[in-house]
Amino acid sequence: MYHIILCFLTSFMVTFIAIPSIIRIAKVKKLTDDPGERGSHNKSVPTLGGIGLFAGVIFSIILWTPFEVFGNLQYILCAFVIIFLIGAKDDLLPLTPYKKMIGQTFAAFILVFKANIRITSLYGIFGINLLPEWISILLSLFTILVIINAFNLLDGIDGFCASVGILICITLGFWFKMTDQIVLCIIASALLGSLMAFLKFNLTPAQIFMGDTGSMLIGIICSILVIRFIEHPNIYNEFNFEINASPAIGVALLFLPLFDTLRVFIVRLIHQRSPFKADRQHVHHIILDSGLNHLQTTALLLIINVIILGIIVSLQFLGNLNLVIIILSFSLFFAMFLEYLRIKKKVGKQKI
Repeated sequence: MYHIILCFLTSFMVTFIAIPSIIRIAKVKKLTDDPGERGSHNKSVPTLGGIGLFAGVIFSIILWTPFEVFGNLQYILCAFVIIFLIGAKDDLLPLTPYKKMIGQTFAAFILVFKANIRITSLYGIFGINLLPEWISILLSLFTILVIINAFNLLDGIDGFCASVGILICITLGFWFKMTDQIVLCIIASALLGSLMAFLKFNLTPAQIFMGDTGSMLIGIICSILVIRFIEHPNIYNEFNFEINASPAIGVALLFLPLFDTLRVFIVRLIHQRSPFKADRQHVHHIILDSGLNHLQTTALLLIINVIILGIIVSLQFLGNLNLVIIILSFSLFFAMFLEYLRIKKKVGKQKI
């Protein structure tokens, strides 16, 4: 237990100490994000917060992971380094989406083939259980890439992406502690500590943004945690609490990033735009434009995610397929509500 606490404290302190220096350097070198059409801020803000997150996570994991349980962690850390390099390059000199995807795929390959981060079963969804190896590999690669990019797209307003990451780290970190999966718990604790320190500087008015370096790091860590949770839900734990619908609970945990990504891609394709072309169609932008501020928008959306998670956990006796249908039904309703807000805002502007 003390490894976990020390890991959390170490990552918190490293990130907390590093961020002010990063802010000063970024301002001196003019490495900032300037206000624009898509932006939700009105001043130049440094975008290299992900460097502080990466430093806190890597340092604390290496320092406090017991050597005897290190296992495949070396491959996981290699994937983190690749994501860091891609993100840092993109924050300093923007990459095309396709070049970013190549680097992300390389990191995902390391996780799937070397660290054995795989989805091996659909756990009864559509009557399918154990998957053939080649389908397991493709599904795992696809899942990791989707989650990485979902968090990348989620980073649009102050504190939002970090708050979703905190929710996932607390939930799964606690579960991995109960099931005595020390390495995964340490990874969750390391990210949790860094995110909580980062949040001090990212809440409105934000002094720094995490950039692609930070959002993709959160994405790849959350993909690892969720996939391992889905694969090992029923290991004995001291509370004797059994998870019977781990895939559905995993989707519920990732509701906001997955919903936002799917909705934005569909909207862009309907309007015959590239799904990779940035705009202000994200859920947080629409809620923000309805009149709420950054903190209120973040809090509202986080509460919605927590409610969805609570409902799915309490109804897990219904089975994965029924729970996924419930999540999709709510997603459709939520998307309709967002479209109503968007149209209302557009009509209001036309009247003015």
